[in-house]
Amino acid sequence: MTRLTTAGIAMAMLVILVSADLLSAPPNPYQQPAIVALGSGTASAGGFCGALPE
Repeated sequence: MTRLTTAGIAMAMLVILVSADLLSAPPNPYQQPAIVALGSGTASAGGFCGALPE
């Protein structure tokens, strides 16, 4: 396999992956996950900058 063949296959797989992702669920900018929840589904809270003074 040459570099051109390998690069072509890699680009084709990337296009297939991105198009499958877009077709499965269209992007919705108003429903976004929490910034630092690390996939837990809960909202991020209690950080240093988020702590309110009492």
